[in-house]
Amino acid sequence: MTAPLDAVIIGGGHNGLVCAFYLARAGMKVRILERRHVVGGAAVTEEFHPGFRNSVASYTVSLLNPKVIADMELPRRGLRIVERPISNFLPQEDGGYLKLGGGLEKTQAEFRKFSHHDAEVLPAYYEALEGVADVLRSLAMKTPPNAGGGLKSLLAAVVQGGPLATLSLSKQRDVLDLFAKSARSFLDGWFESEAVKAAFGFDAVVGNYASPDTPGSAYVLLHHVFGEVNGKKGAWGHAIGGMGAITGAMRQACEELGVQIDLDAPVARVLVDNGRAVGVRLESGEEIRAARVISNVGPGLLYNKLFDPADLDVEFKRRVKGFKAGSGTFRMNVALSELPDFTCLPGKTVGEHHQSGVILAPTLDYMDRAFLDAKQYGMSKAPIVEMLIPSTVDDSLAPAGQHVASLFCQQFAPVLPDGRSWDDEREAAADLIIDTVTKHAPNFKASILGRQILSPLDLERTFGLAGGDIMHGAMSMDQLWAARPFLGQADYRGPLTGLYLCGAGAHPGGGVTGAPGHNAAMEILSDRPLLDRMLKRA
Repeated sequence: MTAPLDAVIIGGGHNGLVCAFYLARAGMKVRILERRHVVGGAAVTEEFHPGFRNSVASYTVSLLNPKVIADMELPRRGLRIVERPISNFLPQEDGGYLKLGGGLEKTQAEFRKFSHHDAEVLPAYYEALEGVADVLRSLAMKTPPNAGGGLKSLLAAVVQGGPLATLSLSKQRDVLDLFAKSARSFLDGWFESEAVKAAFGFDAVVGNYASPDTPGSAYVLLHHVFGEVNGKKGAWGHAIGGMGAITGAMRQACEELGVQIDLDAPVARVLVDNGRAVGVRLESGEEIRAARVISNVGPGLLYNKLFDPADLDVEFKRRVKGFKAGSGTFRMNVALSELPDFTCLPGKTVGEHHQSGVILAPTLDYMDRAFLDAKQYGMSKAPIVEMLIPSTVDDSLAPAGQHVASLFCQQFAPVLPDGRSWDDEREAAADLIIDTVTKHAPNFKASILGRQILSPLDLERTFGLAGGDIMHGAMSMDQLWAARPFLGQADYRGPLTGLYLCGAGAHPGGGVTGAPGHNAAMEILSDRPLLDRMLKRA
């Protein structure tokens, strides 16, 4: 007879692996159940065309928390992250271009091509963002105060709000602006060049089915800048071997501690007994009992698909129905015979612009039109595209002289209007995206040897992302911090005893951070003595 499980984790994405690691390190017996044939969730590297491998969904590194990297000893297990030489490259409609990153002076020189004013205010802008980002970094690895949680939560709110109270009045105004304003309104207060505003505003629509004019979109801009690479704040990088190198190293760390990881093990139902989560039933019919059920899947999938409705309170089900999910994201991976040759910066040999994030969204107006089109027609007539070509810094991904490119695209409706299906329109959408890139790099379409398409529906089916939402739920003010996923349940505990959430549907939200997994594990461990006593009495 096998020893009873202390915890079963639904989903083997990076947060599930992080959570399992900390629990196992504390002596718990943990089992992860992953529905796919490979561990890692959306952070995986797979071959999509003969000889060509790429990060399938998640595609770039910045937000992965340094504490998680250190605790799991990921570099010792082979993880190596290289920084982009510049952050982004933005071709412009007039035939020019803007490069962002590579150091303050280099970026200021680029900005002067568009606006001397914008170049001069850039240091102050960076300082303003960094001041707020530091606060977010401090909050990311802490459990939010739980509404209705009594004195403990009140004290937590005071402690976590302390850094905000110590900010200067000017920085407190920056905080208010970033949390309440639209990206356009915030950026209009700093810059005059449309190209410069687009360079920063793009971050506000990444994984955000919204316009840069949507109130609160400035926060999403901020969310994408509080990371770091190799100790350099705000930097972005590439994991050698793709995103699967991160989760592969995490898997090693977990298995060394005795975590059991089952692949091809989709969960069909969370088992509930007398108001307590007691295990899961797989689609195969196998039942697995555990003292704790930990969900690494998003709240929408968990509560709408994996529970018997009778096991959830009526009021709670109403809250779940109102939870917003759907990031407007369309992902592609393409195999290329040669590098894109951009009209605005010609050349087929590797340049720093090829090693950056190539953003095809030259203005905030362009981004706004993309969203409005998607709302009306289901997809943008001129989509927002970010292209990365990781093979320019990682020759393990493609044959010599050839390349792979990641295409991260917005805005595409999570559900198409008028009863249309993404199954019928995914190819046309992919063609539209290819044509969008080809307008800027005329050799692009002809260089494609193969392509992988992930519509919002494909993202949901393949990775369990409800509505294709890469964030596990909208990053709007009503679904952040103490309200993520729901007010009163921000402490990683579900509505039933023994149920916990460890995925991006909990604080601090989306991105490959490891923070929700870490924080959930800390709460689970704090509950351990009490829950163990309850189980002994049962």
